[in-house]
Amino acid sequence: MSDVLLSCRKVWKVFGPQPLPPTRELEGLGTEELTARGLVAAVRDASLDVREGEIFVIMGLSGSGKSTLVRCLSRLIEPSGGEILFRGEDLLTADTRRMIEIRRKHMGMVFQNFALLPHLTVLENVAFPLDIQGMERKARAARAQQMVELVGLKGKESFYPRQLSGGQQQRVGIARSLAVEPDLWFLDEPFSALDPLIRREMQDEFLRLQGSLKKTIVFITHDFDEAIRLADRIAVMKDGVIEQAASPEEIILRPATPYVAKFTENVPRAKVIRVEKIMVKPKAKSYAARVPVRSNLAEAAKALKPGVAVVGVVDASGAFVGEIRREALTAQIMAG
Repeated sequence: MSDVLLSCRKVWKVFGPQPLPPTRELEGLGTEELTARGLVAAVRDASLDVREGEIFVIMGLSGSGKSTLVRCLSRLIEPSGGEILFRGEDLLTADTRRMIEIRRKHMGMVFQNFALLPHLTVLENVAFPLDIQGMERKARAARAQQMVELVGLKGKESFYPRQLSGGQQQRVGIARSLAVEPDLWFLDEPFSALDPLIRREMQDEFLRLQGSLKKTIVFITHDFDEAIRLADRIAVMKDGVIEQAASPEEIILRPATPYVAKFTENVPRAKVIRVEKIMVKPKAKSYAARVPVRSNLAEAAKALKPGVAVVGVVDASGAFVGEIRREALTAQIMAG
């Protein structure tokens, strides 16, 4: 988790009359000053690091610049200035052929629009990027089958997208992006088009996959509940600016700006603090109640049914890694 996979430094994306001024001339200017010059800065002076194996969530309201920033990170949109490093390689100096190679072999992408090919089956949709890579038919079919089973769609291989529910279609999109075994996985509001129940199920599925795959993920959302449930760290954006980048706990308990404080003021402490922060070593071999290690205090409280004094905490493999007693959990929740 300590190694940085992707870095961006002082990244800008500016729209306006050509030629655009050098971004160094725009530093320190506010939105009104930029507008007066006929410029719109969708991303302003953004700097962040994404570490190996973490889920890094970029969030903000509509128009905050989060999707534009992520498209700059993969150069689907050309930044106006700054530096973007992927495993130490400056992507802004890479030519078109090199960027295509990086996207095909090292980056996976899932968007709100599932973008499945309607004339291809589930298995063919998942295998499609492997076909583009030139993988031999038998090998790509085997790899696609593995991914279909990983996302829980075994038995649906011959179905067409129109025969699937929205949640199932999104699982196909996830399987397709994972087929190329990306080092870096971009997800742009992948669950926002789903109804609340299916969305929750997909979040659970996503956490299950991450527990086994340990991917490095940049995840965009405008839903703060989703962000604090999924994220190792969160970057909050407003008007193209990264207001704060920190752990969910720090974002809530120590907001860096008035905007972040306002943005998070109604989030209960129990939904932010994870059980791993307060658990102790397990003293039993089994427990009547159990929760995943990434659960928050509110989820742990739900597991403590009447008559249950302690809840066990399990890792992705189902092994017990900790426990929380009712009195300790209550004290933490009441402290907020």
